[in-house]
Amino acid sequence: MKRAIPSIPQLYRNLRRWTEILAVLSKYGLADWLSRTQIDFIKDRLKAADGEVLARLSTPARIRMALTELGPTFIKFGQLISTRPDLIGPELAEELSQLQTQTPHDSFDDIREVIEMDQGRPLEMVFESFEETPIASASIGQVHTARLLDGREVVVKVRHPGIESVIDTDLDILSGLAHLAERLEDFKHYQPRQIVSDMSRMMRRELDFRREMRNLIQFRSMFRKDSTVVIPQPFPKFSTERMLTMERIRGRKLSQCAENGLSVEELDALARKGANLYMKMIFDEGFFHADPHPGNILLLETNQFGLLDFGMVGRISEKLREEIESMLVAIVNRDVGLLVAIVRRIGKCPVNLNETALSSDVAEFLGQYAVQSAANFNMAGALNDFMSIVRSYNITLPSEVSLLIKVLVTLEGTGQLLSPQFSLMEIMKPWQRLMIVKRLSPARQMRKARRFYMQVEQLAEDLPQRMSNILDQVQTGRFDIHLDHRRLGPTVNRLVLGMLTSALFMGSSLMLSYKVPPLWFPNQGPWGIHDLSLLGLTGCIVSIMLGIRLVWAIRKSGNLDQPDSHE
Repeated sequence: MKRAIPSIPQLYRNLRRWTEILAVLSKYGLADWLSRTQIDFIKDRLKAADGEVLARLSTPARIRMALTELGPTFIKFGQLISTRPDLIGPELAEELSQLQTQTPHDSFDDIREVIEMDQGRPLEMVFESFEETPIASASIGQVHTARLLDGREVVVKVRHPGIESVIDTDLDILSGLAHLAERLEDFKHYQPRQIVSDMSRMMRRELDFRREMRNLIQFRSMFRKDSTVVIPQPFPKFSTERMLTMERIRGRKLSQCAENGLSVEELDALARKGANLYMKMIFDEGFFHADPHPGNILLLETNQFGLLDFGMVGRISEKLREEIESMLVAIVNRDVGLLVAIVRRIGKCPVNLNETALSSDVAEFLGQYAVQSAANFNMAGALNDFMSIVRSYNITLPSEVSLLIKVLVTLEGTGQLLSPQFSLMEIMKPWQRLMIVKRLSPARQMRKARRFYMQVEQLAEDLPQRMSNILDQVQTGRFDIHLDHRRLGPTVNRLVLGMLTSALFMGSSLMLSYKVPPLWFPNQGPWGIHDLSLLGLTGCIVSIMLGIRLVWAIRKSGNLDQPDSHE
């Protein structure tokens, strides 16, 4: 009750936005219900803003359109959710990855006010020139071209004024909707509260442009000796939480390269070079650009790649990288047991996981894809099928693994846009051999040995104190052991009931045998019955009824350990 009281003024304050969101959700929810009916003229009544009939669209498409109609915060939320196919499924993840933000840009006066407030001086004292019309406007901010006082060309990303309060309001409402959805069977398996919590944290991080600036600095340090890629240089002096100034890179987007007269061989070489660049990020550095769609990759005149938009990046720890490497090795070697063991080790598995059925599905998956040649291997199909298996058993993978899988699927699609015969598995094969060599390298073994030594050293320091605490609790009688008996109640109840029924039947039989008074038919009765103990007869009848009740309950549940509907 105490937690509900503060939410009342908050609900009142956001009432208008709640009304808008519920109206949109009601419309698309009604469309989902109408899609199951057979009344065509009613189906065609409900339409989207562009005139498309909602009831004739797939459920993922309706979810995408609902998020689009709800505005920038929900679009960004949908884009982030699309990186978690293990939670929402590959089909919905693929649909949500198509979300595009077309946000109206703010006026130049508003942008000027943000820049001058953050820089503490007039705009003309920061930039020699500043283009008033933005070249792009997304959910968080908009991008302008400019020139510094020293003549260097830059792009300036400025956060929309007031966007943080809009996002906070929408995230509060999303959190409320997630609590409601958690109680509905149709949405429960999507784990809405967990999704909203994780994605809210990521969205609030993206509001701070200093994080993107630090990512740029780290990537530039990683690739300072690599001539194949160019990372924009950030300018910390002209960057704050609400604005990011970085070097302007000129080039063609990859989506335009196929239209500029390059030969098939050149496009194939380009796709391979870009894929190898990402393999280096993932498997060498464990730190990678997480949005490799064609619009974020430029081809410069120097035949170098230019990477844009570092708001979303992926990080993989060395330990998790080893698990992913082992997973790839298991797939190549068709090792079902190893692959299942890795999934159980890195994933969050339900208590009642059917490991036999999981092994069977994984074996079928490996049998389907392991026989494909590297040149014809469908990486996107394999990863999506694998995520479908994981999700069907309610296994939740770490967000880093889900993001990596999303990156690999997107990367294969980008490569095939340039060269239809591009195969990501063919690019990964040399990296698999390199991974095995690196795992056996002395340097890596030394790092593992050092990590193991530090863990043992920490355990050796903590163990005496912990043992002393336990002994003190035992001595003073404060040592408690808490056991959680899952579903043991019905079994114990039936066991006790069975013992009571047996004891009652045995005792009643003895009373009948010894003719314990009061007696029924003391003289000769019907069918030769006489001297019948009333207590013994009553006890026998009750014990028989209890026995029938017990057998019925066991039969209804199918198992002694399963409660029936009454329990």
